[in-house]
Amino acid sequence: MSQPNSSSKLQTVIGWGLLAVGCAVFAVRLVHDGAYAVPRGGNLFGGVGALLLGGVLVWAAAPRWLGWLALAASPVVLFFGLYATMAELEEVVSLYAIDSAGQPSELRLWIVDREDGEWVGMPRAKAVEHSLDGAQLELLRNGKTRCVVPVLHEDRPTVGAIHALKVEKYAVARGAAAIGLYPREATDAAVSLRLDSCPSA
Repeated sequence: MSQPNSSSKLQTVIGWGLLAVGCAVFAVRLVHDGAYAVPRGGNLFGGVGALLLGGVLVWAAAPRWLGWLALAASPVVLFFGLYATMAELEEVVSLYAIDSAGQPSELRLWIVDREDGEWVGMPRAKAVEHSLDGAQLELLRNGKTRCVVPVLHEDRPTVGAIHALKVEKYAVARGAAAIGLYPREATDAAVSLRLDSCPSA
């Protein structure tokens, strides 16, 4: 019986690594209290893609061309999978909104606390697309859902201060900033939203 060569061993190691990352994308969400947040968009692509490519690479009977194709695509999928996992390692909240097409949308966001309330940040286009400013929305934090009214702030001192608090709180943000994947300072397109409690009935 022929022994597997070094390249096939490397493929197998990479394959198991991708399978682990793919599982982590979904499993890491279980560390948060409350409802399970199913990955979406790029996060879902990273999780499912890592599982599929990992399966191909550990499949001994896979055609050689398919294995090379999986290897070529693995860096992209690995990036999305690792980012999706690491972004959920620390506190993440869900803000339930409606998008521009009228469809329900769950926004997964980093959140910071300041003496004047709870704050999140995002690109202005995203806030406008979901009509967040002044809307009454549901916020899931620490396993509890409550009604909040986001108040949009665009002045640069406030946006910069909230962004700085996020970088200070989240190790992933600091690590990503160190390698150029996350801005150290708020960009011109960023806005901040203070999450006020809804007026009582």
